[in-house]
Amino acid sequence: MPSSPLIVISKSTVYPDRKSNLEDLKLSVSDLPMLSCHYIQKGCLFTRPPVPMGSLISLLKQSLSETLSFFPPLAGRLYTDQNDYVYITCNDAGVEFHHCKCSTWFIRDIIGPVHVPEFVKEFFSFDKTVSYQGHHEPILAVQVTELADGVFIGCSVNHAVTDGTSFWNFLNTFAEICKKITNNINNNNNNNTQRVEKIARQPDFSRDSALISSAILRVPEGGPKVTFNENEPLGERIFSFSREAIVELKAKVNKKEEFLSNGDFNTVEILGKLSNDKYYTENGKNLTEISSFQSLCALLWQAVTRARKLPYSKTTTFRMAVNCRLRMNPKLDPLYFGNAIQSIPTYASAGDVTSRGLRWCAEQLNESVKAHNDETVRHFVRNWEADPRCFPLGNFDGASMTMGSSPRFPMYDNDFGWGRPLAVRSGGANKFDGKISAFPGREGIGSVDLEVVLAPETMAGIESDVEFMQYVTN
Repeated sequence: MPSSPLIVISKSTVYPDRKSNLEDLKLSVSDLPMLSCHYIQKGCLFTRPPVPMGSLISLLKQSLSETLSFFPPLAGRLYTDQNDYVYITCNDAGVEFHHCKCSTWFIRDIIGPVHVPEFVKEFFSFDKTVSYQGHHEPILAVQVTELADGVFIGCSVNHAVTDGTSFWNFLNTFAEICKKITNNINNNNNNNTQRVEKIARQPDFSRDSALISSAILRVPEGGPKVTFNENEPLGERIFSFSREAIVELKAKVNKKEEFLSNGDFNTVEILGKLSNDKYYTENGKNLTEISSFQSLCALLWQAVTRARKLPYSKTTTFRMAVNCRLRMNPKLDPLYFGNAIQSIPTYASAGDVTSRGLRWCAEQLNESVKAHNDETVRHFVRNWEADPRCFPLGNFDGASMTMGSSPRFPMYDNDFGWGRPLAVRSGGANKFDGKISAFPGREGIGSVDLEVVLAPETMAGIESDVEFMQYVTN
């Protein structure tokens, strides 16, 4: 392989600017299965800020230090006690901060190609690091990469410590504090002595829900490993869906094409009608209103199943990660820090997926999500307690798909002081044939980007699938 043009300028440790007084946090039933997963790797691409790079690096380090004081677990380490319970100790051990540079990579090289370039993985530290290694590795690493005309800020975070909700709350807060410090500097003639005392979204570190268990996860000597082939050949592409395309798709799934007659429609009006109408009537029967996202998932489920050319009777699986915070009774705080997700599988034969129509596929997904209430969450917990295990990521039977992340995450709210991100990208973590991640589209509410990872021949199949590609913007 040719050598990388990326140069590491510096590596350092950033510590919280105030000592933590937070007690050790026990890993939950939702955290522990993630010990065999890679660190989460997500980041944002920006235009080049109007300040010298040295000043930017100092500013980001100061902002990160202040942010860590509001998120003490991220500056801690994992430890296992004598009873084999795993905790986060908030010991202020610090996080890694890498400053890198590549003067031959441009913004256009990242967002221009049809497929995500392989070099994007180099924007992240802790490549292929398994979360169990948080016992001796930092829980968080931030890498700032200078490009010829831009900057990429990539974060790698232990997946046994955070899920997507907690991750993006941290990154949003990091950006919020950086912007406040920048404003303070500008308002005080470069004299920045005022630290940030309050943030917009304070995380909740409580550990008193049904997710906290006395069950013990036994791990093999040396710690768990990922359950998929890290080196299999894969294709990766960002498929963008405009708000108008999704409105059209949702109307089709819900058999409301009359809204779209003559191509003349008001997107905001239709979105309002569809989102506020949970049921509609057909032949005197109430039918469930299918959401935009479930419609999009059904479209992809069909396309991938067709491209895989599976036997008619082969059982396919579409997994969706569901946030349990507001599904539990009592509800968790929306900003509960940690993992509060469960993976909901929906099963159907390849023949049914490809022949029974888009509406039918969407209904199967809708029913799975709708049924995931407090009792279902607790049932998942009880099942895990009866057989504690790490989460088996991967496509073991060649017929599975796993949807992660969410278009509701505020990924484009990360303004560090010189504007919103141009794009959101992820590293190589937890990627296998059939792994899908949903991002909000940059152009606004209602648009969605799907980061799709597939075997090369399957990727080629969906790219030539007219039924799928007719809704794709890019």
